[in-house]
Amino acid sequence: MTIETVLDGRGVLTLSLARPDVHNALNAAMMDAITDVAVRTRPGDARVIVLAGEGQSFCAGGDLGWMRHQFEASDEGRRAEAQRLADMFHALYMLDVPLIARLHGNAFGGGVGLASLADVAIGVEGTLFGLTETRLGLIPATIGPYVAAKMGPRLTEVFLSSRRFTAEEAVRLGLLARAVRAEDLDAAIQAEIEPYLSCAPGAVADTKRLARDLRPPIDAALIARTMDALIARWRSEEAAEGIGAFFEKRAPHWAR
Repeated sequence: MTIETVLDGRGVLTLSLARPDVHNALNAAMMDAITDVAVRTRPGDARVIVLAGEGQSFCAGGDLGWMRHQFEASDEGRRAEAQRLADMFHALYMLDVPLIARLHGNAFGGGVGLASLADVAIGVEGTLFGLTETRLGLIPATIGPYVAAKMGPRLTEVFLSSRRFTAEEAVRLGLLARAVRAEDLDAAIQAEIEPYLSCAPGAVADTKRLARDLRPPIDAALIARTMDALIARWRSEEAAEGIGAFFEKRAPHWAR
């Protein structure tokens, strides 16, 4: 089991990432499970979705074993996995149900991508964030359009350098709506849920579609470009060195 879903009597669906032993790193099975929930859930099925993570972290990003496999895969295999990742993010982006992200611990790489897809993201003070791909010789390609839409012109402050940043900085960057004490997180999430329970679900869905239409499109052509960029990186010597260094518990040759 890679996710858990619980629908309460109010119509609030909690989707929990459930690989706590690896800080909820995204592997193929988890991506497929998240995509399935996103594709199947309609406004009549749930009033609100809360995206959370079990254990110590929200999401540590892509599973490194899954990424390492891409270096041994054929181009056809790499494209299939890039498509899997892209499908998950786009399915969440196209949700007509409001999405609230509940963040704690760490949110790295794809975890930042998941947070950027939320209509509202709230994190615990002290949560660490990072687009850590360049440290591994990779690039934040597939998540890029969604993170860029969330952060706007401040994106490059954290997009290139792989530096970690705090929940407080994530608020300044537009990724989080606010940062709260750990003991206040559940109350803050409930405060975001409550207004939706007084709204017409169909009107909320139509308004969310309108909000997407008012922003620059994240369309098939853009998604294909990000997939091509990711696959090219998976082929690169830098990526092989970066992932290899991680598993060998050493610094990659470029580290100073």
